[in-house]
Amino acid sequence: MIWEELDAHLDRVPGIVSAYVGRPGARPTWTRRADATHYAASTMKLAVLVALFRAAEAGRLDLDAPVPVRNSFDSALSGAPRFANDRDYDNDEAVWDRVGGEASLRWLAERMIVRSSNLATNICIGQVGLPAVAQAWALAGARHSVTGRGIEDFAARDSGIDNLVTAADLAALLGELALGATRPGPLASPAGCAAMLDVLVAQEHREDLAAGLPDGTRIAHKNGWVRGVRHGAGVVFPDDAPPYTIVVCTTTDLADGGADGEVEDDACRLIAHVSEQVWAARHDLAG
Repeated sequence: MIWEELDAHLDRVPGIVSAYVGRPGARPTWTRRADATHYAASTMKLAVLVALFRAAEAGRLDLDAPVPVRNSFDSALSGAPRFANDRDYDNDEAVWDRVGGEASLRWLAERMIVRSSNLATNICIGQVGLPAVAQAWALAGARHSVTGRGIEDFAARDSGIDNLVTAADLAALLGELALGATRPGPLASPAGCAAMLDVLVAQEHREDLAAGLPDGTRIAHKNGWVRGVRHGAGVVFPDDAPPYTIVVCTTTDLADGGADGEVEDDACRLIAHVSEQVWAARHDLAG
């Protein structure tokens, strides 16, 4: 069976590899260490996206209103000095080009996802607040994932405040988005969930999950990386089968592509291999 073969393959990978595969709203077809916590890297931006759309639907934010683009943020650690992002550690010059000016939250949210902009992420967190991000995780049914701080908030990190995810929690959030686009759900209206999926479909970093799929396959996904970590989390929409959720989280020395994530490494190829194998079994997933 494909799942036993994948487990045997992943048993030989150094470090920790977690996985979750299943149809949204159904029991998983295959899991592997799905509740193991990993450093979140940029997959935490999924919950920030949900928090923004929820706040907009509640009338607390206007996604189309301009907000200041400033590189200065409050630390999650009480009493710590404000912190800033490193331009060389980011992935999106378009946001940095607007520093000192303004941009809409909708545009910043899109850059946070499609280019994984750290600066856009911290601006969005500053607008919506970390408690709203925590609520997004909770409403999705996440049990272990935490977004405790902004990106490069080193004072908070060094005090033990961190960003963590599990494969099961990422799958729960993405599954609720997929289901929520077809009927009312806990995260947002059907229109809001569909809009968020469209943002995730526009993802430009396609070195892992998307690389294992046939060209043109619709996948709404977010990945995350730092040296030693590479994750891919998405919902795949085949033309010939129902949608399925796939998440692969790796904490491994194979993830040596560096902080910019632009270099395909062995962790990317590993995730792509899992994605390819799951695609081949797409008709046989539990419903």
